[in-house]
Amino acid sequence: MTHVRQVGLIGVGLMGHGLASSLLRAGHHVSFLEHPGNQPVEDLLAAGATALPSGKAVAQSVDVVILCVTGSPQVEAVLFEPNGVLEGLKPNGVVVDCSTALPSSTAQVAAKVVKAGGRFMDAAMTRTPKEAAEGRLNLIVGAPKALFDDMHPLLEAFAENIAYAGEVGAGHTLKLLHNFVSLGFSAVLAEATAASRKAGIGADALLEVLGAGGGGGVVLERLRPYIANNDPSGFRFSVANASKDLGYYHTMTHDLAVEGSIAAAVRDLYQSVEEQQLSIPEVIGVLERR
Repeated sequence: MTHVRQVGLIGVGLMGHGLASSLLRAGHHVSFLEHPGNQPVEDLLAAGATALPSGKAVAQSVDVVILCVTGSPQVEAVLFEPNGVLEGLKPNGVVVDCSTALPSSTAQVAAKVVKAGGRFMDAAMTRTPKEAAEGRLNLIVGAPKALFDDMHPLLEAFAENIAYAGEVGAGHTLKLLHNFVSLGFSAVLAEATAASRKAGIGADALLEVLGAGGGGGVVLERLRPYIANNDPSGFRFSVANASKDLGYYHTMTHDLAVEGSIAAAVRDLYQSVEEQQLSIPEVIGVLERR
């Protein structure tokens, strides 16, 4: 039998909406922050969710607050601004940060949450809004092991694969590593596809050779619809988010004093795209037109 939790959600965007619907489907009680950036929420309200006007009000009404926002500045704002989450957090209340964030910020955020009497874990997400709605996300978690074990049944409501990366901050660190690899592969495939098109190579031939060789894998399959038919729906992730994540990765590699020249080149490629709201597959078309 599922242990029913009172869960608050800050950020009902493409991923957060699917996350909320999965929590409701699993029988949990969900409250969320009213915000103009939310996706349409009528279906969530109809399923029993409650809309609240402030982060403080959300935190006061729940035991677990899940953050599903863009990045570190937004995490810090919703937690620490007046009427924010921290003002309403219950003793031993849990903050679960599902955003993609800068690990150095995550460490400071966690310390403030703990000082206020709460508990903190980073649980960065991979996969897409489709899997969020199906309850099949991948999570990369950084947390004290006892908190991870306590929260695992709740995380299973919206995640299929849950990886324990280590202590607080490890989830966000490993997510940035993952996104560098994923977005780096995407950049390589985008450049290769643009070159292939200009050389007059047919899409079917390119996909056959890459798929059977060194280019095969998840990223190729996400880009396949665009390579074949200029259909960007296989990878609903914006260039703006790629630029942000790779900027975080660049900061992290600088802090760690490790090599980051390839990541810098990938970051520069995405940042050079004027229309930052395009999706990752559409970078192929941008490069083809240059």
